[in-house]
Amino acid sequence: MTALDPSHTPNDAHPYLRAASAGIRHHTRSFASPDAAPPRRADRLHLNVVHAHLTSLLQLLDRLAETTRPPHPAAGRHLATAHTRLWQATSEVHSAFHLLPADTAAEEAEASACHPERLPEGPPVLTICQRHLAAGHVLRRKTTPTDLRPHTTACAR
Repeated sequence: MTALDPSHTPNDAHPYLRAASAGIRHHTRSFASPDAAPPRRADRLHLNVVHAHLTSLLQLLDRLAETTRPPHPAAGRHLATAHTRLWQATSEVHSAFHLLPADTAAEEAEASACHPERLPEGPPVLTICQRHLAAGHVLRRKTTPTDLRPHTTACAR
């Protein structure tokens, strides 16, 4: 099926990305919902899940940049820049995770249900750090410290 195929519709493309985006929109609405009596606050569990989404997006952008760069160098550079900026957002979410207080009741329940012998990545509370270190390792192999500095953006149009 190609883009020129009349039976191909935009809704048929990338169903998993659409589903992930719909899930993120749902959670965004639930945090902004006036129905929640006390306003919902971010907790470590939510930030861990957001961090997992961001690191998955990092992998996707990295692959898109690698495959786009040879035939379209300028577009590939923009995707590589987007990858770097997404890393900065991922790093900030990781930092926020560690600044939030631990929900001891939830973490104790999680620890009691944890079977480290079945989890190659270790206890659940450490998975965000291991995921972050792995993503950082990949990023640092492809970027320089200068690339990771804060930036200003200007539209090229």
